[in-house]
Amino acid sequence: MTTHDQPVMSKKQLVKSICIALVIGAVVLITAVLPAEYGMDPLGTGKLFGFNELYIADDSKINKDALQEVPLSFKKLKLEKLGSPTSVSKPLEANNPPPVEQYIEQSDTILVEVPAGKGIEYKFKALKYGSVKYEWTTANDKVVYIDFHGEVKQDNPPENVFYESYTLAYSNNMAGTLTVPFEGKHGWYFRNDTKKNIIVTLRLKGQYKLFDK
Repeated sequence: MTTHDQPVMSKKQLVKSICIALVIGAVVLITAVLPAEYGMDPLGTGKLFGFNELYIADDSKINKDALQEVPLSFKKLKLEKLGSPTSVSKPLEANNPPPVEQYIEQSDTILVEVPAGKGIEYKFKALKYGSVKYEWTTANDKVVYIDFHGEVKQDNPPENVFYESYTLAYSNNMAGTLTVPFEGKHGWYFRNDTKKNIIVTLRLKGQYKLFDK
């Protein structure tokens, strides 16, 4: 029978081996793992050996930081910009009483294409005190300028038509309810300040009528 003597490591050698392994692990962590995996390079070894080029930043953090650092370039909206200038008088027809019956409730979904660098209006007809719920959103969350407003129905409207603004905003989405203050045309002016057309999806539900195309 053949026997083999297996070397037995003493406690001192075992401790020494563990210490050497810990030192090697720490060196690898600092020189390679931290620069490559976490973008941290305390000793500059990641740049020296090229490990920092392996680091891929978290996109969500980049996007969040970018949003925080880049200031919005939109002009601030002022109360004075709401509706017609003071030189345009509110028509007497705005004081007409509400109708005995409102339009029959309906719902629609409309796609409005806002040309690049231009504005476009979309309106519906509604009677005084009618109720209309609305929701609109842009494709790809692109921001547009909006003026949500109404024009009084007049038999002989002047050249400078009176209009009343309900909301001015820069946004990519909005929802709400309009209690119509007077009979007439109500809706949105959408302006696209980008270089590409923007599609707005508009949903309506309530007492209104669409204009014939």
